Amino acid sequence: MLRQIGFFNELNESELKRLEDISIVKKYKKGEFLFMEGEESKWLHLMIKGSLKLYKIGPKGKEIFLHQLNGMTFVAELANFENIKFPATAIFVSSGEVLKIDYDKFYKEFLSNPKISVGIIKSLSQKLKIASELIHQELVLSSEAKVAKFLVNHSDLFNALKHIKIASILNITPETFSRILAKFKAQELVNLDSNNKIISISEDKLKDFFDN
Repeated sequence: MLRQIGFFNELNESELKRLEDISIVKKYKKGEFLFMEGEESKWLHLMIKGSLKLYKIGPKGKEIFLHQLNGMTFVAELANFENIKFPATAIFVSSGEVLKIDYDKFYKEFLSNPKISVGIIKSLSQKLKIASELIHQELVLSSEAKVAKFLVNHSDLFNALKHIKIASILNITPETFSRILAKFKAQELVNLDSNNKIISISEDKLKDFFDN
């Protein structure tokens, strides 16, 4: 399996065997935590498959949605490199599978490999982009733009969560969320079934709200 992971396909057989020795593969069910905010970051986590929600708890106990990760990606690797506790909580919104690598041994034995180092740098760059987008959402985007972006980028979460929860994620009131959603429905930008699940969305038109 390790050979099929792009980050490691340049390793030779002995290196792959050593990586296997310092790693475990763990399966997770929907609703299970990968880690909690404040926990020690002993493992380097590479999500092989699944969908993972990252969030923080604010000073008043409010959940602050940060991002949703899908497919094969490192998770919170900056905590490993900075030797800090996990700054957020990660919970699976679908079943998933994670390669957990002993970070201390990985650091000593593998990070000197240029191919792996470049892959890690690219992954960190993607996380910086995510952080930048989060700041942009809170400081720049209007409430309508926030809802439009959520519909386009997180349709699976929209279908899985109650509207009051989505409003909390977007840091807007439930009334504002309902009003905007009703407006989008009236404008035929989103089509929902009787259970408020997405049937279809006008992705290009919704992107006009936040892609300028």
